[in-house]
Amino acid sequence: MTATPSTAPFEDQLAEGSAVPTDGWDFSWFTGRATEERPGWGYVRLCGERLGSARAALDVDTGGGEVFAEALGRAGRVPAVVRASERWAPNHRLAATALAPFGGSVALVDADAVRLPFDDATFDLVTSRHPVAFPYPEAARVLAPGGTLLVQEVGAGSNRALYEFLMGPQENRDAAYVDELSARVTAAGLQVVGLRDALTRVEFLDLASVVHFLRKVLWTVPDFTVERYRDRLRALYDHIAEHGSFVCHSRRTLVEARRV
Repeated sequence: MTATPSTAPFEDQLAEGSAVPTDGWDFSWFTGRATEERPGWGYVRLCGERLGSARAALDVDTGGGEVFAEALGRAGRVPAVVRASERWAPNHRLAATALAPFGGSVALVDADAVRLPFDDATFDLVTSRHPVAFPYPEAARVLAPGGTLLVQEVGAGSNRALYEFLMGPQENRDAAYVDELSARVTAAGLQVVGLRDALTRVEFLDLASVVHFLRKVLWTVPDFTVERYRDRLRALYDHIAEHGSFVCHSRRTLVEARRV
């Protein structure tokens, strides 16, 4: 009889979580292994609404282009100019394929680049979902006056229970995060239209899902490798065996702003 995900042996789960490809932002592999509650505002819906009235749109850190393509598919009317940027070559290839049906092109940006490869005041909409470090000054530069910014950030302290289980106590600036983010947006020359913040429940049903998640979402535990964290992963495996899952909470912050 095949073991269920939550009862498969420790080494088997380490091996399975380590073997799953991490390209793109398709999270369908986690079905039946992990769940994540979504913020109530519906980023893809909001993005699709704004794309429907945009002339030229840019998606920053587009990943494999899946989310941007879904929003474009909901837009009703595709902008005349569709562009995206991505820092990781395997994702760049996926994104180029995903956005091709919408006439989109994807710029491969060096990971250390501080400037987006687009002219000033080019776009009337700039979007991004879960960027690694969103460049608000660059977004302000490439936005035309009156242009709109829509960014869903992975907020400070997201999945804190998970990374502190592995790494121990970490600096906690969660309470100041929204104010600091608002100040960064304003300092970039953008007018904040709205800032919404939500904690959403995340549940991991087996260790393989945790290992794959930490390999895919690199900023959660920046120095993560299976060997480096083997002892703590064993403790996490035991926790899941005892409690049936590991529960933490992600934080999502929606930034809506305008170039004045």
